[in-house]
Amino acid sequence: MQRAIDLNADVGEGSGDSRRGADASLLDLVSSASIACGFHAGDARTMRETVSAARDRGVAIGAHPSYPDLPGFGRRELGLDAAEIRRVVTIQLELLANVCARADARLAYVKPHGALYNRATLDRSAADAIAVAVSALDPELRVLCPGASELADSAGRAGLQAVAEAFADRAYGADGRLLSRERAGALLSDPDSAAARALKLVTDGTIESVEGRSLRLEARSLCVHGDGDSALPMLQILRRRLEEAGVEIVSFA
Repeated sequence: MQRAIDLNADVGEGSGDSRRGADASLLDLVSSASIACGFHAGDARTMRETVSAARDRGVAIGAHPSYPDLPGFGRRELGLDAAEIRRVVTIQLELLANVCARADARLAYVKPHGALYNRATLDRSAADAIAVAVSALDPELRVLCPGASELADSAGRAGLQAVAEAFADRAYGADGRLLSRERAGALLSDPDSAAARALKLVTDGTIESVEGRSLRLEARSLCVHGDGDSALPMLQILRRRLEEAGVEIVSFA
């Protein structure tokens, strides 16, 4: 049984008072925050406010770069080549790093978003492009990604530390990979069952696939997507159950 785990959420993905309020509630519960860098969501003001809110709560700050895909929320596969991936990731990392510097906050890690994350899990050229961009900015940055993935391997080759992540609000197939969002049951919306499933992963290292197979997954961090309606209650229940089980919530960074 793990005695400590990181909880992370994707934030800074909207604007307006209601979105800021939702993010503030999530930041009260997580230990790490992956902040949108403007290419799939967010803007300069949102980045500034989210970085400051995370800093004030002692929450580790991560960059959440994506394909340049505002209309598709970064969830469409654009097929960019490696050089272009490195370029767009570099732009986004520099944007958030500059926001952090002005806010006297530390950028601690990088987690790709959406289709770019999925591609880098399997595509070595995309994974290498991301790892090179991260290393060029700051070789002390960590890379949050699936433990058994091309991105984890690329991070290691680039001299970066990869941190294994699992998802509390997503279903897994028998191959140990996330189920496509296009398939029924891919998104878990019931906070109680999702929290129980995630707690089992932390306590015995296994999670059940949609086919009913017990999968062994490495996870130093659990993610709940911040844009879902069930994100807040899911995090509330998950954090409470982890703490009741004696698991400390602490950032990997």
